[in-house]
Order: sequence, then C-alpha cells, then structure tokens
Amino acid sequence: MAKDLENTILFDIYAPLLTEKQRDTLDLYYNDDLSLGEIAEQSDRTRQAVLNCIHAGEVRLTELEQLMGLADRFRKISKQLDTLEELAGSEPEIYEISERIRKLL
Repeated sequence: MAKDLENTILFDIYAPLLTEKQRDTLDLYYNDDLSLGEIAEQSDRTRQAVLNCIHAGEVRLTELEQLMGLADRFRKISKQLDTLEELAGSEPEIYEISERIRKLL
C-alpha cells in the first residue's frame, strides 16, 4: 500500500518536473514500496541522503501543486462527473459521455 496517497498522486502528475535523482528515489519509495535502507543500498547512498532526497522531492511536489493545481482540478472534475452520473440515472448516453471524459483525464 502507498506510504502517502497524496504524494503518490502528486508524483504521478509532476514526476517529469523533478530532478532525475528525486524522480528515481520517489519512484522506488512510493511505487516500489522500498525502505530507505533498500533504496540506499541500490543507489549507493546513505539512508540520510535518501531521506533528504525524498523530503526535497516531496517539498517540490507540494510547490508544484500550489503553483499549478492540477491534482485539485482533477479532483474537482472527477467530483463533477460523479454528480453528472448520479443525475443521469438510467440515461446510458450521458453515462457513456462521462466515462469517455474520465478516460481523457
């Protein structure tokens, strides 16, 4: 299970904007669920260096979200689609359109 769902979501959105080291480290930490020790061993760094890299990456992800707000926009659109589907009830055409929009997100 993800260590921190919010950071995992932000990582999925903003990973290309991180440094290569931050991107690789956060990928191992969040997506592969490796411990600090395992990452340190794989990357030939100390656990403290890995922790510092993770912290810096998380700070950057938060900054990027504050600047661009893409995760927040995604949540709002998703909530609006949920509402649309509820209002559509048994109207299959509206439900299909909603599902196509979700796939675009």
